[in-house]
Amino acid sequence: MPQTFLIAGLGNPGREYEKTRHNAGFMALDVFAQRFTADFGKWQNDKGLFAKTELNGNTLYLLKPLTFMNLSGHAVRSLAGFYKIPAKNILIIFDDMSLPLGSVRLRANGSAGGQNGMRHIIEQMGTQDIPRLRIGIGPRPSFFEGKDFVLSKFSVEETPLLKQAFIKADGAIHDFIVSGIDAAMTKANAK
Repeated sequence: MPQTFLIAGLGNPGREYEKTRHNAGFMALDVFAQRFTADFGKWQNDKGLFAKTELNGNTLYLLKPLTFMNLSGHAVRSLAGFYKIPAKNILIIFDDMSLPLGSVRLRANGSAGGQNGMRHIIEQMGTQDIPRLRIGIGPRPSFFEGKDFVLSKFSVEETPLLKQAFIKADGAIHDFIVSGIDAAMTKANAK
């Protein structure tokens, strides 16, 4: 039976944040969106950019919150509430400096793990039972503060690993929608 899904990539709006590590969620969602002819438009008073499309009969809403990372929950809750999308059909994509560059991890639920955008989404939605896809951007060099590291841009040398992560993320998003979270986790998290 067809379902409705919300796939949200997290990041910060503005040119100065483009191609930074903290915008890996935006970038991964853009790669997935290339499968479709979906055009992003504004969602409710500039809370985000969103597009509507379909995959295997399922309705997909693709969302990039424009509220800055730490307030991402406002856009997610607003769109999920408007279209009555249950938490189990929401997938949040974000960067994780504890994972090595090129890797991805898919989970069905859990704490925010120190990621402020995910923390705000959990607060706004009132549940930790929200699937999430973490994109590895690490490891963080010891000379970098965490905040400075996530706001740094990827180097040319890192581009092949970043592309590899986005290919994995694209497959994980597709599997999440078509096969469900358990099958998607088994495949995405395989070593």
